[in-house]
Amino acid sequence: MTHYEVAVAGGGPVGMLLALELATRGVRTVVLEQLPEPTGESKAGTLHARTAETLHRRGLLDAVQPGPHKAARRGGRSVTFHFAGLFNLDIGRVVDEGPVIVGSPQAYAEQVFADRAAALGAVIQRDSEVVGLDDRGDRVVLDVRSTSGATRQVTADWVVGCDGARSAVRKLSGIKFVGTPGTVAALMGDVRLLDPGTAPVGWQRTERGWTLFWTNPFGHSRVCTYDFRDAALSRPDRTAPVTLEELRTEVERIAGRPVPMDQPRWLTRFTDAALQADTYRRGRVLVAGDAAHVHFPAGGQGVNLGLQDAVNLGWKLAAQVRGWAPEGLLDTYHAERHPVAARVLYNVRAQVGLMLPDRRVDALRELFVELMQLPQVNDFLAGMITGVDVRYDTGRPDDQLAGLFVPDLRLKVGAEAATLAELLRAGRPVLLDLADREPLRRVAAPWADRVDVVVASCDDVPSAPTLLVRPDGYIAWGGTGLESDHDTLDEALRTWFGAPA
Repeated sequence: MTHYEVAVAGGGPVGMLLALELATRGVRTVVLEQLPEPTGESKAGTLHARTAETLHRRGLLDAVQPGPHKAARRGGRSVTFHFAGLFNLDIGRVVDEGPVIVGSPQAYAEQVFADRAAALGAVIQRDSEVVGLDDRGDRVVLDVRSTSGATRQVTADWVVGCDGARSAVRKLSGIKFVGTPGTVAALMGDVRLLDPGTAPVGWQRTERGWTLFWTNPFGHSRVCTYDFRDAALSRPDRTAPVTLEELRTEVERIAGRPVPMDQPRWLTRFTDAALQADTYRRGRVLVAGDAAHVHFPAGGQGVNLGLQDAVNLGWKLAAQVRGWAPEGLLDTYHAERHPVAARVLYNVRAQVGLMLPDRRVDALRELFVELMQLPQVNDFLAGMITGVDVRYDTGRPDDQLAGLFVPDLRLKVGAEAATLAELLRAGRPVLLDLADREPLRRVAAPWADRVDVVVASCDDVPSAPTLLVRPDGYIAWGGTGLESDHDTLDEALRTWFGAPA
């Protein structure tokens, strides 16, 4: 029986990024993935601003973008996006650090994370389905089955379920999945359109439902249908594989005319069920990504939520494994990430309501178009979609900076130019002293084994504060220039990074 410090169930992008975060910190990690080989399918391909900013701080942003043309690193430009299929949202208004949005096929990013995790020592075991789980208090024993039917056991100090909406880890650990049931029957697939010039364009709402076409006249096009009829959810074949004929018939019914297609590459079905784990941790078992939250794919928010779960959890779980985590640190994963996902489920449910193909909703949609022209409304909705409005409750209400995501400041460290993102590449906390406050550096000195202290200057910050930045890029403490900074910094270091060595 092989023992690891952490076992990650599920080798999608969330599981692989978590494995990379753990391996970066030297944690003995195994990824148990049910599929014998990657499918290459990408249901998601949009990275929003906060995820792009986060990956940039790990040196991963360029790597997850296929092809030679990388997204420009600039914020503050207009970028049109949608809310409930209303393309009147400018998400660029709320993004100061670019890119505003990134095209990154899910399967491509997953492979990037997997390759880097493996290079750092993570073990990736495919054809490995978790079918049993026993949390014994000091370790977790997993029963793992291959497609041949053979079973084996794997033990780990900790287990993280990143195994999707039907998570075996979540179910076996007894974590409840609660929320609202589905009201929409949706189909999606990549097919070849035989006459792409006559296919419906983009997002089309009719009294019979929605069609969504991402048309590629030279290859496969992505096609979606949304059926809001109650009867659609009660069909006996709702869990059966989707056929090309089913997708073609549904497109014709909603569009009101035939749309010839063939050569399906992959087909799937889903609903707008909005469900969330009632706790992200039970004993030595945690959940992340779709195992922790699922919702209708409105605005491409799901994979972004999961990737940010991984970065929030990775350093905290590594601290627990290494033995320096302060009491309660691991529980801040649930405390911080559960409300963020709940807010996404809330905005997605609102979008589904606005998308109803009912004439009684038409006036509401028209009103929303007008409201979205108001800067305050635009920025409120854009902040939710992009994730840049996330601020964690660090328990320091008087600290104006604590809980905020730190911008990628341009710095001068000695005679060398640097950026804050570069300082966070190693995945370690940083005490950034922009005011040359040597007494504060003395406070942090006992934590030198786990906190990097950097003295720098920065023209972008007029007040020149001292910042304690967590490995995930969020500020744990911000200096005020007062004498009390010595005590509050010591408290913050102990709260987030344990007792000094």
